[in-house]
Amino acid sequence: MSCQNCDGERVINASGRCEDSFTASIDNNEYEGSVPKDLGIGGGEFIEFEYCLDCGQIQGDFPLGKTKLERSSDDDDEEEEEDDEL
Repeated sequence: MSCQNCDGERVINASGRCEDSFTASIDNNEYEGSVPKDLGIGGGEFIEFEYCLDCGQIQGDFPLGKTKLERSSDDDDEEEEEDDEL
């Protein structure tokens, strides 16, 4: 397999079992639990992705749509705005 970005041949597949110990954060929103499937790096108990050892590019179909983690952050922002209006 060659890299989607630089055409390098040094693409590695990395995987691991996280069970419920996966963590991620974006903006001020943090998540702990199983791997969300909409992040493009696996799902459930496993994290799995390929990346290029030459340029560091994660391989896959990108850009991704807005993730559940991001939507949760948006919901928190809307709640804060509503509280400010009261």
